[in-house]
Amino acid sequence: MPSALRRRTLLAASAATLAAPALAQAPWPTQPIRLIVPFGPGGSTDIIARLMAEPMGAFLGQPVVVDNRAGGAATVGTGIAAMAAPDGYTLLFSTISGLAVGSTLYRGRIRWNADTSFAHIAIVFGTPYLLLVNPSFPARDMAGFLAEARRRVHGVEVASSGIGSVNHLIILRMAKLAGVPLLHVPYRGGAQAAMDAIAGTVPATIDSLTAASVHIRGERLRPLAISSAARITGFDTIPTFRETGLDILADGWAGICAPAGTPRPIQERIADAIRHAQAQTAVMERFEATATLPIKRFLDEAQDFVRSEVAAWAPLVIESGATPEG
Repeated sequence: MPSALRRRTLLAASAATLAAPALAQAPWPTQPIRLIVPFGPGGSTDIIARLMAEPMGAFLGQPVVVDNRAGGAATVGTGIAAMAAPDGYTLLFSTISGLAVGSTLYRGRIRWNADTSFAHIAIVFGTPYLLLVNPSFPARDMAGFLAEARRRVHGVEVASSGIGSVNHLIILRMAKLAGVPLLHVPYRGGAQAAMDAIAGTVPATIDSLTAASVHIRGERLRPLAISSAARITGFDTIPTFRETGLDILADGWAGICAPAGTPRPIQERIADAIRHAQAQTAVMERFEATATLPIKRFLDEAQDFVRSEVAAWAPLVIESGATPEG
């Protein structure tokens, strides 16, 4: 190789080598980050998302702004996140309803895949579900509730956070296992469903322990059964569904993900921000106060977890007979 050409080649290679670290270390983030919550304000997902957003933003040096996008049992907000640019500035507070349930229920109507359309960065909390009734409801236990459902011509109305939610599937399973008529009343989020149950607009609702704990302690709603495998510390008087004779077991979960293709260094930075948020005293105290189980699955482990949950829930959704129309 002629010496002049060789020198130019070496200089170009050296420049490229020097530029690579500079590109890899480009500052991120340089603007606020949107965290989509696929439910309305006030539900368990929204509560935890807002709790974690502030310390995440403090760690990253940019605010993390919660954006509620309810609808379609969390599939609307989930779809918005899936189509966002993979630059780390749009995140999704992912949920069991949108990914593990909704992706099967709304198959053919959505353009995203729960696994391949997202980079799952963390699974952050878990919570069981409860059957709750207005304090004026005549039944004080599950046996009385089922008897009341049989006594009424059209059964008992039970509210949920939306068609295709885990709450909805629990209602369908209760009705099937007990052989009683239950009328599903879907809302656009668990908070409004709970408020209407408290007001007496509907007699009963299915809600997560994270969201319902304050209403239980305040005696605004009466719990009849919980979907965990065993009784929960601090709520020991609430029997499990299985104890009441109904084989219902369901643990809700939520996490944080980004659109597929988001650079791995950005994913790792977000994971560090989540770890920071989970370690904050205020966050840990709120988890404990609401009987919320902290979960620490990150990156590849989180991706594998979501993949396995979709596979586990798909046959249950199909077997339930649920449809996007109700």
